[in-house]
Amino acid sequence: MGSISLRDVSVIASVPLFTRLSLVIGEADRLGLVAANGAGKTTLLKCLAGLAEPSAGEIVRSRGLKVGMVEQDMPANLLDLSLAEALRRALPPAERDTEEWRVGVVLDEFETPETLRDRPVKALSGGWQRLALIARAWIAQPDALLLDEPTNHLDLAKIQLLERWIASTGRVPMVIASHDRQFLDAVTTRTLFLRPDVSRSFAHPFTQARHLLQEEDAAEEARQEKELREADRLRRNAAELKNIGINSKSDLLQKKSMQLKDRAEKIEQNLKSLHVERSAGEIRLANRGTHAKVLVGLDDVAVSAPDGTKLFRTGRLDIKQADRIVLLGRNGVGKSQFVGLIHRALRAGESGTPGFRVSPSVVLAYVDQHMSQLPAEETPFGFIAGTFRLGDQRSKSLLAAAGFPVDRQDRKIRQFSPGQKARLGLLALRLAEPNFYLMDEPTTHVDIPGQEALESEILTHEATCLVVSHDRSFVRAIGTRFLLIEKGRLKEIDAPEEFYATLEVGGDAR
Repeated sequence: MGSISLRDVSVIASVPLFTRLSLVIGEADRLGLVAANGAGKTTLLKCLAGLAEPSAGEIVRSRGLKVGMVEQDMPANLLDLSLAEALRRALPPAERDTEEWRVGVVLDEFETPETLRDRPVKALSGGWQRLALIARAWIAQPDALLLDEPTNHLDLAKIQLLERWIASTGRVPMVIASHDRQFLDAVTTRTLFLRPDVSRSFAHPFTQARHLLQEEDAAEEARQEKELREADRLRRNAAELKNIGINSKSDLLQKKSMQLKDRAEKIEQNLKSLHVERSAGEIRLANRGTHAKVLVGLDDVAVSAPDGTKLFRTGRLDIKQADRIVLLGRNGVGKSQFVGLIHRALRAGESGTPGFRVSPSVVLAYVDQHMSQLPAEETPFGFIAGTFRLGDQRSKSLLAAAGFPVDRQDRKIRQFSPGQKARLGLLALRLAEPNFYLMDEPTTHVDIPGQEALESEILTHEATCLVVSHDRSFVRAIGTRFLLIEKGRLKEIDAPEEFYATLEVGGDAR
């Protein structure tokens, strides 16, 4: 099958992304690649694929090794092709006629409905476009596969479909960069934590590896503290010997003083700054509170699709202070329509939408996975300073803390990555000082430290929220109530596992 070997590989952009990285990716390896946004995951994948060169070191691939790279974006030249044709074009030109049968085989592997196979790629959902990219790489029969954020835009059914597919692919080695913690636990056998100085790898999936990493970091911190205490002791002894030597005019004592000082300096020079896993930008929330017990009430409201098709009725539902409600359901049942309806009702107020009861004290904060509430042609500085009237310096400081250096605050928002837009959107949520959060897939483009920070902020501030999320770790961490849309009705269930169990076999065609 072959392997990929890294020997002292470093990549330095404006700052080091990773340095002196050495490891071997061999047969049947499923290596999870973990780091904050912008910390070098995609760069490393491109180096492994031969699409980029490292700043130092070497990457050795077995002779003839064919590496498949699945990037995050669908190429524009495939959008007008049918799904089946997009896969056929991934075959070598000389094999497209004789090997066309492989298109159907691969589409079957991904449980692709017949109704989608002749549909233009641009008409497919984001989830099916994502699976199409993976299928295109797979049909070329790679000896190793590199996946960059493969679960982005996938609903839970498709995430579980992808987990089943990876389990069925045999001994083909894979490197998987992902922020989805449960997905990493389900599909990986090894984990690499990518760091600027010393990257760490473990022969375990993410959660086990994370515990081992924390233990190693704690041991290293204790060792360094001990070394610093020793250096401090040596400096105190050196100072005492120097004073005694000067007073007694003893050259020997002064020489010993210098030796102790030199030893202290060597200890301090060998100590390195301890790495702390941080998000690419600060994530914080706020909660202005309210005396209202019920923030929003719904009296059997009908939820419809954009074309007017009735999807479900809500029954009577009260959203109470400190509720953290997670909305569950298969793709297409109306989750986004429901969120949109609540958003419009809260903006309209008490008398604006029939069937809604809205407390006058509600202050809404809304965010979706596309950050559509952000003005694409505005700059981060113009948006924050103009919307919240905080003054220039305060606005710049807040943006810098959120991961937007001063020299990038005047770029158009549309020029930033999805992860950067997510941090800007979450900063705007905080500055609105809401008491009710309405969030549609808030963690899609947020790195693992950022997801954990968002979870912590929601819990710390006891934020009242209604959330749609396919991130199972996030759902379990923050949810207190779980609403399931199923068979045309909305019902409350005790735990998300009741819904997740229904997705273990089969998916949907949307």
